[in-house]
Amino acid sequence: MNATPPTPVPPRLSVFGHGSYAESLRIGEILRKETVGGALLVAAAVIALIWANSPASESYFALRDFKFGYAPWHLELSLGAWAADGLLAIFFFLVGLELKREFVAGDLRQLSKSVVPVAAAVGGVAVPALIYAAVNLAGTETLRGWAIPTATDIAFAVAVLAIIGSHLPSALRIFLLTLAVVDDLLAISIIAVFYTSELQPLPLLLALLPLGLYTFLAQKYRRFFGRHAVAAWLILLPLGAATWALVHASGIHATVAGVLLGFAIPVLRSKASGGPDAGPGLAEIFEHRSRPISAGIAVPLFAFFSAGVAVGGWEGLGSALTDPVAVGIILALVLGKPAGILGTTWLITKATRARLDGSFKWIDVFGVSILAGIGFTVSLLVAELSFGQGSVHDDHAKVGILAASLLAALLAAAVLRTRNRQYRQAEDDEKVDSDHDGIPDVYQQDRG
Repeated sequence: MNATPPTPVPPRLSVFGHGSYAESLRIGEILRKETVGGALLVAAAVIALIWANSPASESYFALRDFKFGYAPWHLELSLGAWAADGLLAIFFFLVGLELKREFVAGDLRQLSKSVVPVAAAVGGVAVPALIYAAVNLAGTETLRGWAIPTATDIAFAVAVLAIIGSHLPSALRIFLLTLAVVDDLLAISIIAVFYTSELQPLPLLLALLPLGLYTFLAQKYRRFFGRHAVAAWLILLPLGAATWALVHASGIHATVAGVLLGFAIPVLRSKASGGPDAGPGLAEIFEHRSRPISAGIAVPLFAFFSAGVAVGGWEGLGSALTDPVAVGIILALVLGKPAGILGTTWLITKATRARLDGSFKWIDVFGVSILAGIGFTVSLLVAELSFGQGSVHDDHAKVGILAASLLAALLAAAVLRTRNRQYRQAEDDEKVDSDHDGIPDVYQQDRG
């Protein structure tokens, strides 16, 4: 009687694996550029804080509130509003490019590799929102800020990681960036759905015309725009600007237009250009062109105009930090983010056959989860959308965001710096062993 062959056991999936080699190289380049952008972001915020609390503070607020633009098109905005609605559209355009690339040609196109970071990002959004809501449940007005602590600032977080984590496994860095990309998608959805003012259907419908033409030209002539940067500036940029202006007039936050324009750019090369394997597609080319503008100009300028808060001395700082708005933000970012990300990841490993990548431990995931509590750029934007720029709750929310981001950075540094030393020691030991193995036998015998 023949024995029934055993049922083969499928291999366990690796959580936060290294990904493809090409994807690792691309993400490594992104992280290097975001590190510089993060440094500029922090510098701009520090300058704004110092200026806003100096004897010359009136000049800072006068500059931020200076208005210009064409009023009939609803574009007579302050410099602060131009930074939030206009410059951040560049940042969100880049987010749209990254999102589409990850889900079309990146590692996230594979369900086995996308399910964990997507679920972790959802947990990292839901738990902070619930914590903030629990703290502010009694206040109808303050409850409007529930989405403030849901976002992770990738530039700020990567800048911290670059300083403290030079020897950490590359899989951890890939996880942080992937998590932030999905996090941005959720933040965009929240802004579009929950922070849209009175909707004006006509401008929104009219926006489909330039957006449609923009999409058609980008898809049809992707090779042309990839080879001629000037053509993209002269042809696609005006269409993008028209789309942005009409979306802004419709009542939907204008940064959503940036995401839609990013989604419209093709990721893969056309067959006429050799196909997907012949080189980078138009989305990646535009990503290279726009990232320096976003990281070096748009986001730092937004931080400069948004982070300037007149604290009002120690008494004012104490008043701000005891406001339920700030308390909810700090608890949500510092405790809620790591709890949501780490807890969701742990549940997935228990509920499925997924396991941690062998190159790192749970303590490393914990450190990166704390680092994800750095919520800056998008959190500042949502605070302004929730309470209005310059309001008391907005100022207190910004104090909470700054305090929570600093605390999260310090706590993450404490965890990851220790782990970084351990990984560096392991690398040194491995190198010594390798050098010893390379010594010819005759020399090893003589030494013995």
